[in-house]
Amino acid sequence: MGGGAPFKKLDFGKWELHLPANPDGSAPIRHLSEVKVIIRNQAGHLLDRLSPWATYVRQPPKEANQGVNFKQYVWNPPPTERYLCKHARPKRPKSLRIYECHVGIASQEPRVGSYQNFADNIIPRIKRQGYNAIQVMAVMEHAYYASFGYQVTSFFAASSRCGTPEELKRMIDVAHENGLYVLLDVVHSHASKNVQDGLNQFDGTNSCFFHDGARGEHSLWDSRLFNYMEYEVLRFLLSNLRWWHDEYYFDGYRFDGVTSMLYHSRGIGEGFSGDYNEYFGLNVDTDALNYLGLANYMLHMQNPEVITIAEDVSGMPTLCRPVDEGGIGFDYRLAMAIPDKWIELLKECSDDAWNIGNIVHTLTNRRWKENTVAYAESHDQALVGDKTIAFWLMDKEMYTHMSTLSEPSLIIDRGIALHKMIRLITHALGGEAYLNFMGNEFGHPEWLDFPRVGNNDSYHYARRQWNLVDDPLLKYKFLNEFDRAMNELEERFGWLHSDPAYVSWKHEGDKIIAFERAGLVFVFNFHPTQSFTGYRVGTNWAGTYQAVLSSDDELFGGHNRIDKSCKHVTRREGYAGRENFFEVS
Repeated sequence: MGGGAPFKKLDFGKWELHLPANPDGSAPIRHLSEVKVIIRNQAGHLLDRLSPWATYVRQPPKEANQGVNFKQYVWNPPPTERYLCKHARPKRPKSLRIYECHVGIASQEPRVGSYQNFADNIIPRIKRQGYNAIQVMAVMEHAYYASFGYQVTSFFAASSRCGTPEELKRMIDVAHENGLYVLLDVVHSHASKNVQDGLNQFDGTNSCFFHDGARGEHSLWDSRLFNYMEYEVLRFLLSNLRWWHDEYYFDGYRFDGVTSMLYHSRGIGEGFSGDYNEYFGLNVDTDALNYLGLANYMLHMQNPEVITIAEDVSGMPTLCRPVDEGGIGFDYRLAMAIPDKWIELLKECSDDAWNIGNIVHTLTNRRWKENTVAYAESHDQALVGDKTIAFWLMDKEMYTHMSTLSEPSLIIDRGIALHKMIRLITHALGGEAYLNFMGNEFGHPEWLDFPRVGNNDSYHYARRQWNLVDDPLLKYKFLNEFDRAMNELEERFGWLHSDPAYVSWKHEGDKIIAFERAGLVFVFNFHPTQSFTGYRVGTNWAGTYQAVLSSDDELFGGHNRIDKSCKHVTRREGYAGRENFFEVS
């Protein structure tokens, strides 16, 4: 019921309520009016709920003593207060270079960052670094801030912690003004268990929106799992995708938790080997698979410029092939094995024990003609309990020896060198797109930890220390400049949208990797103690070579030990099966 007027039941689980205008002709419910949905369940009890389609919800301030549950408000500002987008959507990039970001932690101050701050202060940084897309996390409203946005409570509401819907629209418009393609991190794999301010038990039963019983519960995430067999659920989720595209002008989507959706086991405890029996048996959740195919079909039919990315670790075949080919329709999948490999090496292996062949295999092990987003680390590796690559490499030395005025440190020199090499080889060899998490481009230290009871609600680790990279006396600038040069070089040569690389050399003893891609020859020396003079590298192209990027350049904190002129020789037999080779000094 609503103000004494009953709802009218429509098809597919929809209910409609018409309220007459006020005597003066104004709307019966004004902008920012608090509203509730009251549902009478089968037992006759009245249930206090938020609408699943709520577009603006807020948590009362602590001093109001109104509890912690979010409240729903009507968002219908007068025309003079509505933000109207001024800039056209960018075309989908041929080479996708993604900057993964979280608006709330983008502030340097110990507080929740705002959409306004991100638009004015962070987007210019991203553009300068040479990225052409942002992947925005934690936009869909979530009651628990420390969930990183992955326990969604209101699917149609933009997170009010960071500002208003109009401010989010402006942020996206500013991104478009700067030529950035904007991806939404969308969570349709599961939902928060919250009842008072979430979808759970909306009608008083366990089976509204979700499966009842064990199939409707995720044992690791402590969350509810959607019932993709129900038309009402499909319409809810598909309209949710359309809402973010049409209302806020998001350009594409990164689908979270796809592996959990694809299998009845939720992927828990499974190590996928690539055997087809793992992908085409009874363990596959065909209802969820059909929903993903339907969502991709709808999005690409609605807007051919849409990009969709799947967070899948299983390697499901045809996940990234078009629906009309019998695929599931994603444009890219995340190369989740690559960051795991780098962290494994840094945690468990000494430098001289790195298996060069295994590194190359990890970076090149992807399905033919299914595009992959390569990354050395994302938000996952930065969360509390783990550390960024920079912190694994340099740890406490970062507190004392990152100044250009401090005494030289072998730990810092090694860390900076490997940080650059790890990122470049991942960028160039690992896929058809590249992703970096906010702050890691300059080696942000420590980890991420959101305010919670366990840390006395501290924001100390839930922010980005931009002052580190802005200080000319600190060595973070070297990593930042290399990241920028790496992206600019890719923009120039376009290796991400070129054919996969040809690996011409991988030498375990020398710790050397060489490969060709997009008309470039990449050579990496991962040996911890040995340099080489006149090292011969095979190549398929005759001509004169010159180094266009060296991680040992002084601009990037190196020592200029690379001779940028490379001697070229032709028609020598017996070298790695190649007709041409050049010498690197």
